[in-house]
Amino acid sequence: MKPTRFETAIALIDKKNAEDINTYYVCGMSYPKELLYSQRMTRTLLQFKPNASRAVQIAARAQHICRWKIPRDEYPMDRVGYLKWRETLKKMHAEITSDILKQVGYDAQYITRVSHLINKKLIKKNEEAQLLEDVICLVFLNYYFEEFAAKHEDEKVIDILKKTWVKMSEEGHKAALELKLSENSLTLVKSAISEIKP
Repeated sequence: MKPTRFETAIALIDKKNAEDINTYYVCGMSYPKELLYSQRMTRTLLQFKPNASRAVQIAARAQHICRWKIPRDEYPMDRVGYLKWRETLKKMHAEITSDILKQVGYDAQYITRVSHLINKKLIKKNEEAQLLEDVICLVFLNYYFEEFAAKHEDEKVIDILKKTWVKMSEEGHKAALELKLSENSLTLVKSAISEIKP
């Protein structure tokens, strides 16, 4: 049976991410870092919102496509440099994904829709953009937060958590508090929430 264009698009995104030169170890197994991240995005999205549109599923899978090609250290190691790096990455992710979607036969309107999601346009105003943001935050908290917290002072960790929390919807907050976090991580999350002004 011939694969659908959606299945082909996902396979091509995975093929790109499988080229990642960076690896991530899970249970003694080595994975290309961004391939693993993209699969975690899909898994979390479908657990959180099983009926998510194909457009959101593609945007989630391609969220970090080829991220390693623009290293962080190519930009100044300050907040301005960080924001410029993130903007450049989003543009690249959207362009690579758009090329893939065009290749498999999606129309311009659909490609624009996915590009806007990857570029995080209209968060808080667009339901699909908010859904994607919730999933990004949930993946961070579930898979990467413990490692991040271990490397930084509590003050910085709480600041990052506060910024993460305000990006999420109420539904996202509920899902986050149901994650199996360590006691220390949960304490940090609750400290961050308590500092957010209503």
